[in-house]
Amino acid sequence: MASRKKPGEAGAGNYYRIVVRPTEEFTIFRYHDIGENDGDLQRLAGKRPSGSWDTQAWLINKESAHMEGERLVPDTADAGELLAKLSEPKHIKGDLFEAKDRADIPQREKPTEAQQRAYAHNIKLARKAKNRSS
Repeated sequence: MASRKKPGEAGAGNYYRIVVRPTEEFTIFRYHDIGENDGDLQRLAGKRPSGSWDTQAWLINKESAHMEGERLVPDTADAGELLAKLSEPKHIKGDLFEAKDRADIPQREKPTEAQQRAYAHNIKLARKAKNRSS
């Protein structure tokens, strides 16, 4: 007897599923339609046992994005904005991808150490370029 495939594994659906957090963290799930067009982007929110809600997965309509090799490429502005907010989605199988949310850093904690290093590096490069042209 064949077991039921999990959502996105078969690759025959209408959406690409980008999993952000494991389902085991949540007890209840709810879909939210996001974006300009109905059904283009959907957010699968999960409720934790503590009562807090968070995103478990994103669903992108196959008309809003396509696959090139193992990469997911946006075809609409909404899909592009969503993919820019996530780390590079890693293809698992079928329509299933995994990605991580990018950390939302509060303004009071900026500039971060990485931003400071990048700034110093760019200043150094600019000075070298200026000295070469003189």
